[in-house]
Amino acid sequence: MSAAAAASAVAAGQPLLVASFAEWREAARDLLVHAVPPELVTWSQPGAGDLFSSAPAPAEPTQHPSISLDAARPAPHVPRSLMDMLQTAACCRMPDRWAFLYRVIWRWTQGEHDVQSAADADGGRLHSMVKAVHREEHDMHAYIRFRERPEAAGPPRFVAWFEPHHDVLPQVAEHFVSRMGKVSWMIATPDASVLWDGATLHNTGPLMNSAADLDDAGEALWLTYYRSIFNPARLNTQVMQSHIPSRFWKNLPEGAIVPNMITDAALGARRTGQAQAVGRKSGATIPIAPADAQPERQQPSKLDECRRCELWQYATQAVPGEGPKNSPIMLVGEQPGDQEDLAGHAFVGPAGKLLDKVFEAAGVERRGLYLTNAVKHFKWEPRGKRRLHKTPAQREVEACHYWLDKELAAVKPKVIVALGSTALKSVLGTGSVTLKDTLGKPIRHEGRWVVTVYHPSYILRVPDENAKQQAFKVMVDGLKLAQELLERPPEEPPA
Repeated sequence: MSAAAAASAVAAGQPLLVASFAEWREAARDLLVHAVPPELVTWSQPGAGDLFSSAPAPAEPTQHPSISLDAARPAPHVPRSLMDMLQTAACCRMPDRWAFLYRVIWRWTQGEHDVQSAADADGGRLHSMVKAVHREEHDMHAYIRFRERPEAAGPPRFVAWFEPHHDVLPQVAEHFVSRMGKVSWMIATPDASVLWDGATLHNTGPLMNSAADLDDAGEALWLTYYRSIFNPARLNTQVMQSHIPSRFWKNLPEGAIVPNMITDAALGARRTGQAQAVGRKSGATIPIAPADAQPERQQPSKLDECRRCELWQYATQAVPGEGPKNSPIMLVGEQPGDQEDLAGHAFVGPAGKLLDKVFEAAGVERRGLYLTNAVKHFKWEPRGKRRLHKTPAQREVEACHYWLDKELAAVKPKVIVALGSTALKSVLGTGSVTLKDTLGKPIRHEGRWVVTVYHPSYILRVPDENAKQQAFKVMVDGLKLAQELLERPPEEPPA
């Protein structure tokens, strides 16, 4: 049945079958043109009459010969703001949503403009439906978890499963189209699926049954990070459940491990965490004679066991140096970045990619260099959902110099290239020498040459293009100078 023949169908006592807002809008326009009141219309939707549906069964057909099909009026004008609310409310899964929406628009055309106000009974329900749909869109944005599929499986690259309470999949799909660029992905729900191939959005019926159909090897890294940031001493189960409703937990990767972590906290991990936190608090320093002091405690032998400063508590893992154990040139940066912290390897993020360009321009092979950082744990501060770099404090640099000394003793480099001021201070063990004073001027320190250049992240941050090019040249020249110093006798002064 055509939506344009809605008035004829009602006059004949037939229910109106509507599956989408577009169909409802066409049917409502025809009904309003023929002045058909809401109480004469029976609305239905696909699946509304099955055994398990919550919608009432349709009533027996009742003909309405009083409806005049010839006396058609001009189509009424409805403000855009009301139509937007009706379109949003149409996504709310209510058994009588089409009948309710028609009652609202009928009242408006009869001059009852208060129907759009939240103070009106129908208006209040309309606002509640709009709010529920917007809330569901927000939850779907926040709690969808994409799993990466193996490359051999072909597109889509990422797949997610979600069980929405309302029909918000089309709007949410447009959101992820703008967020994920040309990467292919699919979002599956119990009722429908959307597939983005990088250029076109495809709508299909249901393609999956549950999140159990998904598998992602990368989730192990995420769960490791999640366990590392969980603090049993500060657990508040009620706050956790209020922030993330229980219906989302079953489809979240961390949902499988949270119950066990909560149980462990209740069985004693909370007390243990509190004891460790109290033990780490610094108190007043009491000067005593060296002879009365306790013997020095054994230092950690593995980097993963390091507790010399507090940075280990907030990092995913320690990031060791990498490269040949007999490399003649060692590059020392400041600290790992966000991607290095997750991957466990030095200089693999944006700064590392820029450093590769410097190596290429200087004619240096990365595989022949030893790359490390003055600080081995990522220090960061939250900014929304991102982790932004934060410069390590001097006490943290000094605490981590223990590991840099071990690397210097093991590799025995002839030349050290310090990337930035933090690395320079750590290598020289003093803050009296500045980066500006040492650029292009090698320093002889403890039997080695020390060359100073900018850190690659400085080039990424500086806004001026000329400054970027100048800083890049300084880095290239510094790498070339480091190679020249390998052939220069120690006693020979720098050129």
